Amino acid sequence: MAREAGAREQLLQRVMAYATSEGVTGKSLGEIALGAGSSHRMLLYHFGSREGLLAAIVAAIEGRQRAVLAELAEHAQEPTQVMLGLWQQVSSPELRPFVRLFFEVFGMVVQGTPGTEGLRETVTAPWLTDAATAAQVRGVPADPAELRLGVAVTRGLLLDLVAGADATEVDASYRRFVELYTRAPPDEDD
Repeated sequence: MAREAGAREQLLQRVMAYATSEGVTGKSLGEIALGAGSSHRMLLYHFGSREGLLAAIVAAIEGRQRAVLAELAEHAQEPTQVMLGLWQQVSSPELRPFVRLFFEVFGMVVQGTPGTEGLRETVTAPWLTDAATAAQVRGVPADPAELRLGVAVTRGLLLDLVAGADATEVDASYRRFVELYTRAPPDEDD
């Protein structure tokens, strides 16, 4: 079982390397397999379907990004450094192919594409959990509604970015969001 998990992980890493250099959006499972130096059958064996493979890629990338969040929370001086550091990471040109892929998988989940059952809970919940942990590490309140708002705004701006919006304008919008998000709430007596 451990050997099989290791083989799956190695294959996933090869597919991710191919996805980084060539992209996978619009490519068949056979094309992806060829590009990763594998076979259509092996991808089906390890991931079940093209959708399962795409979901595995997204899960791996998102897992790395959540690890960045945890690292930033541990070492940042202020909560804004966590938010801006994570934004710098997720909005980087190097990550954009995976951001596009995330939205492809997200769209499949929304449409109820066969093979994506059960992914709905894995698309946002881990971010909310890890953001709450990061807030706790930083000693700031972790309001679930505010955390979900942060995830939603970030995703909306990332969608705008991968759709071709000017990166400088999108970045300015995110920075403005962080400014508003971290502003001290008005005093109840005011």
